[in-house]
Amino acid sequence: MAHSTATAITNVRVFDGTGLTAPRTVFIENGLISSGDPASADTTIDGGGGTLLPGLIDTHVHVDKLEHLERSLDWGLTTLLDMAAPNLDAVNALRNLERLPDVRSAGIPATAPGAGHTVKMGFPASSTVTGPQDASPFVAARLWEESDYVKVVVENPAHFGPAAISTETVAAIVMAAHEANLLVIAHAVDTAAAEIACAAGVDVLTHAPMDRVFNDHFIARLAERGIVSSPTLTMMRGISEGAFPPGVPVPDFGNARINVAKFHDAGVTILAGSDANMDPGSPFNVPHGESLHTELGLLVEAGLTPTEALRSATSLAAAVFGLSDRGSIEAGRRADLLLVEGDPTDDIAATRNIQGVWIAGNRIR
Repeated sequence: MAHSTATAITNVRVFDGTGLTAPRTVFIENGLISSGDPASADTTIDGGGGTLLPGLIDTHVHVDKLEHLERSLDWGLTTLLDMAAPNLDAVNALRNLERLPDVRSAGIPATAPGAGHTVKMGFPASSTVTGPQDASPFVAARLWEESDYVKVVVENPAHFGPAAISTETVAAIVMAAHEANLLVIAHAVDTAAAEIACAAGVDVLTHAPMDRVFNDHFIARLAERGIVSSPTLTMMRGISEGAFPPGVPVPDFGNARINVAKFHDAGVTILAGSDANMDPGSPFNVPHGESLHTELGLLVEAGLTPTEALRSATSLAAAVFGLSDRGSIEAGRRADLLLVEGDPTDDIAATRNIQGVWIAGNRIR
C-alpha cells in the first residue's frame, strides 16, 4: 500500500480513551503512528488546537456501492463492519481499497426458511439453516467466503413461527463459529429474540428492542456473560417514526433508550453502530457516514458520557472485533485519524466539526 510521506500534526489535543491530552504533536510514518522524531517530518500540519481522534468505527453497516464508502469517509469513518448483504460480490469488491474505509464482512447471514430476510430482503437460499445439523456447514461456508464474523437473524417464534431459528440452532452456530474463532452477531429486534440469542451464547446483540423494557434479571445475565450491545438507536428511532397501518402498534423508541440506559448501568459493553443502509427492503434507510454521529448523540442521550460514546466508536469497537491495529492513537497503530474542532468529550456534537481525515497516514480530507 502506498503511504504519504512522514507527517507531523502539531498543536492537537489527543483523545486517549479517558479524555484529552494537553496540546502535543502526533507523528505519522509509513502509515502508522510513530514514536520517531517529528522534526524529521516531510510535512507539518498545524492542528489549530483541535481534537485528534482515532478514525471512527461503525460496527453495523450495509454497504454495496463505492459511494457508501466515500460518504462514510467524508464523516471520519475509517472502518466499516458490514453486517451481511444479499450481494456478497458487491461487498467484497469494496474490501481492501486504498484511501477508503476498511470494510469487514459477515458474509451471508443465517436465517430460517421463509424468514423475512430471505423473502423480502433478497438473501440467497444458501443463508437458510433448518436445524442444528446445518450449523457446521453454514460456518464452513462463511470461512470459505473469508467472512470476518458470523451473523444470525434471531426472530421471536411467537411472531414468526417456523421462520424463526430455534435456540438450539443458534447455539449450534455459536459453537461452530467459536471453534473457528469467529464472533457471532445476532440480529434481535425484540426482547424475546434477544433472550433467545443470549441463551444461545452469542457475542454481540444488535438493535435495542422497542417492544418492552428488559427485566433486571436478563440485564444482569447479559452483563455476566459479557455479551456486547450494538443498539443501532438511529435505526430504531427511524422505524418508530414511520407510518403504520391502523391497528398496528407503533414501536416505542423510549423503550429502546431505556434498555440502553439499563445496559450502561449494568456495565454491558455498548458499541456505536448506525445500521446505515440504502436497501429498498429495509424498514428505514439510514444515511452512511453522518448517521454514526447521530448514533453517538443518541447514546449520550441514553446515558453514556461523551467519552464513553467516543470509546464505543474507537477503542471498544476495535477491541471487541479483534482489530488490534487501530482504535487508539498509539505508536504502531494505523494512522486512521479524525481531526475535529472543539472538545467532543464535553459536547459530543463536536465530532461533526471535521477538519481533517487520514486513512493509513494518507490525508483524504
